[in-house]
Amino acid sequence: MDREEHLQWCKDRAMEYVKTGDLTQAFASFSSDMSKHKETKDHAALHLGTQLMFSGRLSTPESMEEWILGFN
Repeated sequence: MDREEHLQWCKDRAMEYVKTGDLTQAFASFSSDMSKHKETKDHAALHLGTQLMFSGRLSTPESMEEWILGFN
């Protein structure tokens, strides 16, 4: 799987959790899946996401969706 395919797979899986309202699992799934590909595992936004998650800035489905879908 190339980088773009992997990134889309990560987004798709995480968004399934967002749709059910399980934002903690959406974040965990996305972060874990991103770490499984050599070209996405060290994405700088993952570190920012951790800070956003712990500060409560990813506490709504809308904010989590925006964060996940904003990756490129």
